[in-house]
Amino acid sequence: MTMKTVLLIEDDDDMRRNISTILEMENYRVIVCRDGATGLARAREATPDIILCDIMMPGIDGYEVLRQLRQDPHLVQTPFIFLTARGEKRDIREGMSLGADDYLTKPATVTDLLSALEVRLARSQAVRAASGGAAFHPDFSSAAPLERDLGLTPREAEVLLWVAQGKSNADIATILEMTVHTVKKHLQNTFEKLGVETRNGATFRALEVLGRRGAGPEHMA
Repeated sequence: MTMKTVLLIEDDDDMRRNISTILEMENYRVIVCRDGATGLARAREATPDIILCDIMMPGIDGYEVLRQLRQDPHLVQTPFIFLTARGEKRDIREGMSLGADDYLTKPATVTDLLSALEVRLARSQAVRAASGGAAFHPDFSSAAPLERDLGLTPREAEVLLWVAQGKSNADIATILEMTVHTVKKHLQNTFEKLGVETRNGATFRALEVLGRRGAGPEHMA
């Protein structure tokens, strides 16, 4: 198996050393940075497989790091996980809305950290495989194409938009400010409308639509 590269952006020296040591013991290659500006520069130089980033840092904070990465065509699809002491729902909602793939609250356990990395790397690989290795940049800026092309209600389309980005039911409930039960109900309706039985099936249908939209104006209906 090819060694995966993790870019770790963390201003706390002890936290940075501890996480780096854990990841290296799990056979990850780790690039460490202590601030957002350096992290952005290293991301562009090294094109890591995944990024772990603190939020509260001097200078450029984690939110701004993510904003800039999501505007870079070479890094827009790089999995990004916030690792932070800020665990309020409004903070999680803001991070997810900017395009974060996951959100781990300090102190995260080793199991949670490694699991988050494995899940996000596996999903990234699955998306690349589904696109046949070609450049694939789905446009997640709006749920309207899913509503229009797949015959979903506005709320069903919003839920599917986040499912397509790999978010869990609990994540989606936090982002859309609804209960997990309501998320499940919208998903059940969506599965029935799309004729699929799993999240993966719904995700691929969504990515087909969002991928066409993200490919450029000539591919838009």
